[in-house]
Amino acid sequence: MSGVWVFKNGVVRLVENPGAESLDGSRQGSNTRRKVLVHTPSNEVITSYAVLERKLSSLGWERYYDDPDLLQFHIRFTVHLISLPKDFNKFKSMHMYDIVVKNRNMFEVRDM
Repeated sequence: MSGVWVFKNGVVRLVENPGAESLDGSRQGSNTRRKVLVHTPSNEVITSYAVLERKLSSLGWERYYDDPDLLQFHIRFTVHLISLPKDFNKFKSMHMYDIVVKNRNMFEVRDM
């Protein structure tokens, strides 16, 4: 028996063709639904890193320039760090959920 166990809506089931979802959380195939990050107070979809940086700055996040291959933000005097790929086209749902978890009630991930 091979496959992946999936927990959804309180039910665990074995998916024998796990190719419907990739490791980074994005869906593959013809019924692809793209995820978007939404700033909930303004209901604005984050369409670029410039928009995201403005929203994070207003929440106290500061740009961190330690790694030239990543776009990073941190909150001073905490261990919280958000690391994103430099290219916005590589901004995946796992990055979105990281932002959501570290900024409760300010962002959410939605299906487009």
